[in-house]
Amino acid sequence: MLAAGADGGAAGATTVFAAVDGRLAGAFVIADPVRPEASAVVAGLRSRGLDVAMLSGDAPDATRHVASLVGITDASGGLSPAEKTAHIERLRAGRHEGALVFVGDGINDAPALASADVGIAMGSGADVALETADVTLLSGGLEAVPRALRLAGATMAVVRQNLLLAFLYNVLAIPIAAGALYPLLGHVTSPMLAAAAMTLSSLSVIANSLRLRSVAVD
Repeated sequence: MLAAGADGGAAGATTVFAAVDGRLAGAFVIADPVRPEASAVVAGLRSRGLDVAMLSGDAPDATRHVASLVGITDASGGLSPAEKTAHIERLRAGRHEGALVFVGDGINDAPALASADVGIAMGSGADVALETADVTLLSGGLEAVPRALRLAGATMAVVRQNLLLAFLYNVLAIPIAAGALYPLLGHVTSPMLAAAAMTLSSLSVIANSLRLRSVAVD
């Protein structure tokens, strides 16, 4: 029976032994099916130059087996919530750039979700995970993770563009509104015209932000 339990762990399952009056009475082999989209999601993340690791509280053999099925080479199993958090801290200390993102859905994932730079919880996860995470994916599929990352990247690009637009506008328009052209042209900008120009500046930023509605994240 012990050999069967070990084989179950190696095959991606977690074995739970039961005892009666101190004597081994049976074993339960428990396994979660791998999500069908997991391999494609991992491959897509790696193709973008992202490092993907797996942290799990399941048995180490089961964790490594599941990781091998989806293309993850850095996998650690048998971790407690505190050990997951410590592992994240080590990863953060060793990286040089970029944000560290943790994706989880269980109660034991809550500390790790809070410790990561960005915690992403699956919408079907435990309530404590949803409350702790920075981002909650309402759809239950893993394919929502790369979509969220692409949308976040597009959003940051638009934010930088808006900051640049506002900076250039203020650098050019404020001196003109203050009368910088008067010595050259003898012209003073009307306050009403300056107010209208400020409105146009705000509208340009809003229009640029609305481009996010057409961003292709699939």
